[in-house]
Amino acid sequence: MDIRNEEGASGGRYATGVEGHEAEMTYSRTSAKLVIVDHTAVPDALRGKGVGQALALHAVEAARTGGWKIIPLCPFFKAQAQRHPEWHDVVN
Repeated sequence: MDIRNEEGASGGRYATGVEGHEAEMTYSRTSAKLVIVDHTAVPDALRGKGVGQALALHAVEAARTGGWKIIPLCPFFKAQAQRHPEWHDVVN
C-alpha cells in the first residue's frame, strides 16, 4: 500500500488511495518531538481491509524514524496503540 505524507506548518496527514477510495490519518505537530494523531478516516468500502491499521503503523514508523513521540487523541489510533504494546516506545 502506497502511503504518502502531506505536511504543512503545524501538521499534516498520511493518506492512501485504495480501490478508488482515499483514507487518511491526520495529525498536529506540537513541537519537533511531539505529534498528536487526531483523526482517522477510512471509507466504508475499505473497512476491514487493514487500511486504517496500515496508516497507524506508518505513523509509528515515521515517529521512530523522526525521533518523535505520538499522543493518540484519535479513538481508532488509541485503540490500535493499546493492542500493540510494541508501539509504546513512541506512543504516549
